[in-house]
Amino acid sequence: MRDAMVQPLAASKTQNPNPWKSYGAGILNSCTLIFVLIVLVLIFSQLSDRFLSLRTAISIANQIPALTIVAVGMTFVLIAGGIDLSVGSVLALCSVVLGVLAIDKEWPLSVALMAAVCVGAMCGLTNGIICVQLRIPSFIVTLGMLEIARGATYYFADSKTKYLGSSLEWYGASGTWGISPAFAFALGIVLIGQVVLTRTILGRYWVTIGTNETVARYSGIDPRPYRIAAFVILGMLCGVGAIMHCSLLSSADPNAAIGLELSAIAAAVIGGTSLMGGRGSVIQTFLGVLVIAVLQTGLSSVSASDPMKRMVTGGVIVLAVAADVLRHRRLQSVR
Repeated sequence: MRDAMVQPLAASKTQNPNPWKSYGAGILNSCTLIFVLIVLVLIFSQLSDRFLSLRTAISIANQIPALTIVAVGMTFVLIAGGIDLSVGSVLALCSVVLGVLAIDKEWPLSVALMAAVCVGAMCGLTNGIICVQLRIPSFIVTLGMLEIARGATYYFADSKTKYLGSSLEWYGASGTWGISPAFAFALGIVLIGQVVLTRTILGRYWVTIGTNETVARYSGIDPRPYRIAAFVILGMLCGVGAIMHCSLLSSADPNAAIGLELSAIAAAVIGGTSLMGGRGSVIQTFLGVLVIAVLQTGLSSVSASDPMKRMVTGGVIVLAVAADVLRHRRLQSVR
């Protein structure tokens, strides 16, 4: 019995990389992403005279808070060995809940904001419990939640946009140096997320569970509450992202955030988060968000058609996933 326990624990030690190697790999990945950003900026600067300007940079910064916040939560779920395809619909549902309560029901804005976050948390809790307790693949469960949440969004909003007026507009509007408070808040979430992932037991357990759930169990870790927690946190961040989205548009649109799940997953994977679980960085996910934002803004600046934007963005996602699979196979061969 003792040997049976020692072998998995020893295996976990061999599977956990040297911390200095991990740190060096993280620095290398970050430098690579920064290099990609510089190359994209140079390319679009040559193709469009309007791209390389302070106004463009400020515009990008003020448009990404919602995606940034959702991508942080997506990073947690992916590292823990899951995936969530429902985040776009859940964000739209949270925004409509905010709009209906604040405008139609005339609830205090603070209460409506908390309700939006709570709705996101409940969606995440539902995803987590069904995936973990019933052992159903998260891909299937969250695909179902995608449809449920979007349908609920249209139902509660009566398929109409809810205009919030100036109640939240200041949060998404340009502030000091043109940067919105929403962007500053999103940066704070990124920093907190990185600390949670790298400096807390919760983050370390996510990495362990995503790397090898069997080893985690033999080590005395019950993966179930930690994987559920990842989905709940992502759901809460969808609620926060809904607030950012409403502040940017001054309205709650039931058609909002269609395709956001792909952008969030792409940002995480471009940032080095593994679809196989067990590896990722919130800081690098933020760099992945910047890559996507610069790419989309650059394509708009050169007057690319919407189908072309979709094809290019889809190609980048495929390349990022292919790179992740190849990286995973290389690590497996080394072991």
